[in-house]
Amino acid sequence: MDRLIEWLKKEGGLRVIDEPLDVELEIPHVAYLEVKKGEASRPLLFTRPVWRAKGIEYDMPVLMNLYANQELTRKILGRHPDEVAVGIEELMKLKPPKGLKAKLQMLPKLLKLKNVFPKRLKFKGECQEIVIPKEEVDLDALPILKTWPEDGGRFITMGQVYTRSLDGTMQNLGMYRLQQYDKKRLGMHWQIHKDASHFFDQYRDAGKKMPVTVCLGGDPLYIWCGQAPMPHGMFELLLYGFIRGKNAQLVKSLSNDIYIPRDVDIVIEGSVDPAAMEVEGPFGDHTGYYTLPEPFPVMEVQTVTMKKNPVFPATVVGKPPLEDKYMGWATERIFLPMLKPMAPDLIDYNMPENGVFHNLILAKMEVHYKGHAQQFMHAFWGVGQMSFVKHAVFVGKEAPELTEYEALTRHILDRLDPEKILITQGIVDQLDHSSPQTLVGGKLGIDATGPKVPRAIEEHLSDQLLLEKAQALAPEVRALKQYMTDTANPITVIAIEKKRSAKATIDALEPLSRYIAVLVVVDTINNDLENPYMLLWRVVNNIDAQRDIFLQPFIAIDGTNKNSLDGYVRLWPGDTHCDEAVLERLREKRIIDLDETLIRKWGLLPFDLYGDKGMD
Repeated sequence: MDRLIEWLKKEGGLRVIDEPLDVELEIPHVAYLEVKKGEASRPLLFTRPVWRAKGIEYDMPVLMNLYANQELTRKILGRHPDEVAVGIEELMKLKPPKGLKAKLQMLPKLLKLKNVFPKRLKFKGECQEIVIPKEEVDLDALPILKTWPEDGGRFITMGQVYTRSLDGTMQNLGMYRLQQYDKKRLGMHWQIHKDASHFFDQYRDAGKKMPVTVCLGGDPLYIWCGQAPMPHGMFELLLYGFIRGKNAQLVKSLSNDIYIPRDVDIVIEGSVDPAAMEVEGPFGDHTGYYTLPEPFPVMEVQTVTMKKNPVFPATVVGKPPLEDKYMGWATERIFLPMLKPMAPDLIDYNMPENGVFHNLILAKMEVHYKGHAQQFMHAFWGVGQMSFVKHAVFVGKEAPELTEYEALTRHILDRLDPEKILITQGIVDQLDHSSPQTLVGGKLGIDATGPKVPRAIEEHLSDQLLLEKAQALAPEVRALKQYMTDTANPITVIAIEKKRSAKATIDALEPLSRYIAVLVVVDTINNDLENPYMLLWRVVNNIDAQRDIFLQPFIAIDGTNKNSLDGYVRLWPGDTHCDEAVLERLREKRIIDLDETLIRKWGLLPFDLYGDKGMD
């Protein structure tokens, strides 16, 4: 890891923080604010982590924000993700050569493939220089972080979780939340759809304990590979070999038959008893909400090994933008060729980070026949991790670039037709909180591939005049702002102090249909109508298409928090908010720069701009 630190100083502008900071909230809050600086964001090395609650001073530094920005992500990969994608596309198009000349031309490509497959070594790795036996294992000795005030405890955020199938024929690398229960036990938050969970089912059915090895550190590319959506049964470290052009070198775990990279910093080995489950959480997650407590498997730690002078890597999850923005960017670009075989007329796609990736996908396609976009919607919803996508918008090849969000939004609104909106049902991510039940919920598909549509409103009113008319019909409306008023379908966003269902408010506003094309309803609490980035985040998180989208008398979207007024019976989770005292302490120490504008821009603390009572 020393070489990585030096490389990050040279290539990534590594910021070294020598001030003693607490692993509970302080270190995560610093990283949370750093990554919101966009391309100016830098990786962070905390050299003196402490755990004040237990009086522990660590000699193991914490490294955060490895994927700090797009340029650093490109450097970690060694090239632009699009270049990696070209190589994958060429590989997928390989055909058996005909004739000697064709065979000779293919030989260099075939020789490169020998570097893809991980190589198993017969000796121990650097990660096993220090061995801590079971009786001496103490997870408190690791600077594991607690990120959010309401988290159920400390959890490992960048653990590379290595598992293998019962018959030993398949190995998997995933990245899951790992709650520390005590000195020797970790929670395994692998979701029901993941390969590790499928392996777990095999061991459970056989009545056997499941071996698990968790690694921390090493080449940053291992971390990216851990979250890559590889097809079922394919070992994620194949990607490492393909991208690096050299084999991942693996050594055998000391207490099981799982092979791991030789150069990781820390290794936690153990087993999971399928008969023993324990409540995990709550934890703030990448959705920007707390996930609710739920039973998950538990890992009993057998041994811990590490390098001499290891570094503890970690990340922070919560409201966007965060480090996963850049990891997701690389994933999106690299996996484009793998989507094209099932959607051959797909030109490009984009998953905005404020859509929390699985909540919104934008896709550009070449349209050849009526219903082509709807065909693509069903194809997306039926394959791999794309099946978790809740909202998909398709545009034609003449549309602006998918990352030109303002121009693209105008293009979509000029082609938005209620007749070309598909609402259906399907599988949703286990972290989704808005659907009436877990794992299954509404899906929204918008076909914006056609020609422009007629203007949907008869008359445009100013925000103030439209607000007055809305309040006369629905007194709970507290604020109103219109966007894209020059398009065929202007967007009207209202904030309500919710005393009845949002659907009742929408119905009450029906007389305003001549002025409103698309109505979006949010709560006054924690929403700023002047902040479209966070409004999109809020709405795509908060809606179930079957319950919350209405197509008459105008298109309406209920983006409010749901409760009994809406017939919602699950527990609605809260936002991830920073601890105000911790922010102030960090500001006083001059570790962070913070003002009221940044607090509101990123929703760092609770607020109510429009209600009768403020929350400041």
